[in-house]
Amino acid sequence: MTKKFSKKEEPKQEPPKQVIKTTFVKGLILTENSDEARELYNQNRYGCMLDDGKVQLSLLESLYLLDKKRLAVIDGRKKKLDFDDFFKKAQKLEPNLWVRYVVFKNMRDRGYIIKTALKFGADFRIYDRGVKPGEDHARWVVYPVHEGTSLTWYEFAAKNRVAHSTKKKLLIAVVDDEGDVSYWESRWLRP
Repeated sequence: MTKKFSKKEEPKQEPPKQVIKTTFVKGLILTENSDEARELYNQNRYGCMLDDGKVQLSLLESLYLLDKKRLAVIDGRKKKLDFDDFFKKAQKLEPNLWVRYVVFKNMRDRGYIIKTALKFGADFRIYDRGVKPGEDHARWVVYPVHEGTSLTWYEFAAKNRVAHSTKKKLLIAVVDDEGDVSYWESRWLRP
């Protein structure tokens, strides 16, 4: 059964989001200086804001936004890159890109803000839903791994210690061959 709408009752449709132009040169992805690019940063904390009003995006953020049809990526030769072309170029810069992207995409699709955690000795830090970086601390540090990867107890203990010392929980994100992600949380407990 379909419902007919009168002029008063028609559901409001949001205008389509404008595609943001970016340039990809020497491993850097920079947006144009536009309100839409700044909104990406202000509303969803994609990238980092630069002094000239542009936003610098990470490879993972750019891949995700390209997949969501929010970005147009132009290389140094003025060629527009599709998702596959951009992924191939990005993979040359970051060998573990596929596993990291699967985890990044999974978390963003779930509504979490996910940022790099290099200074914490991890791949990512994840904020609770509704929390923006700078407003509060991240809840987890995340290590994405492929299901076939082995981890020694020493490596696991070191990762757990880093998470504990930064007052975060450790999240191991295990990606299988089909691109499904399982999360394993670890934390210190005092009996």
